[in-house]
Amino acid sequence: MSDKSSDKQNGLTNDPQELLQAKHAADKQKQQFTNFARSVSGDTPTDQGQVSADSHHEPDQQNHMKDQENRMM
Repeated sequence: MSDKSSDKQNGLTNDPQELLQAKHAADKQKQQFTNFARSVSGDTPTDQGQVSADSHHEPDQQNHMKDQENRMM
């Protein structure tokens, strides 16, 4: 048995079209899961310690200081 036939049997490929199709299928499955999870959880708040990216706009003092330090170099 050749390596290519065993790769095909295992679902492995280097064909760009097959890889793209597999990526689209995986993306679709992820989106379906995300939609399901959101429908089940509703508008529950984020877990403690998590920060929603769209509502977090506090300036980070350490990053600001590092930015200034980098500009001086």
